[in-house]
Amino acid sequence: MKKTPTEEKFSDFHEKWVSQLEEYFKFLVQDSYTHQPDYETLIAKLTTHHKNYYRVKWAAALDDVCAFFTPVWLTPLENAFLWVTGWKPSAVFRFVDTLRRTGKGLVDLTEEQVKKIEVLRVMIKMEEEKVEREMERQQVGMADRRMVEMVRVASGGGDGDALVAVLSGLVRLMKMGDCVRLKTLKGLLDMMNPKQCVELLAAQSMFHVQFRKYDKRL
Repeated sequence: MKKTPTEEKFSDFHEKWVSQLEEYFKFLVQDSYTHQPDYETLIAKLTTHHKNYYRVKWAAALDDVCAFFTPVWLTPLENAFLWVTGWKPSAVFRFVDTLRRTGKGLVDLTEEQVKKIEVLRVMIKMEEEKVEREMERQQVGMADRRMVEMVRVASGGGDGDALVAVLSGLVRLMKMGDCVRLKTLKGLLDMMNPKQCVELLAAQSMFHVQFRKYDKRL
């Protein structure tokens, strides 16, 4: 199937964004960073990188929001784990758990930090359920490309106002999911010191980059 202009443009942006993420990951795992200013510089670059992704995504969705519910720029494996146009927010807590369990990072979390993380985990779970209820309310088959295409071409002979309402609902749903993702990342980073932030960002970046590469090798 031929890509739409939005799919073409965002596919190119996404590929470059992931490549840049991989470059940042290489810096994150360097042992030469030992001073707080070094960590803070890396954190600022990574958070800006993520914010820019959503800025471009939201702008592109105004032209073709349907493309983000069936993203052609993702690998089949990435699409299999898609949650409302992106990664599931609660998945980040698994990185925290894995790092602590394996001793590869976040070993210096205090008891107070652990308690705050658990509170955030519960809150994010509730936010996810809220988004999922909205998704059900929209009654759109997110995984079925044909249903999304029906919405896309409906303007040819259907109710224009109804089409606008459906597309506006999809944009709202997408942004709800993205806001929970950003809230999760910001919530965790805000309660960690710079060194811990770098360890978490490194784990998340490594997962996204290697997950994508693994599927491309299959």
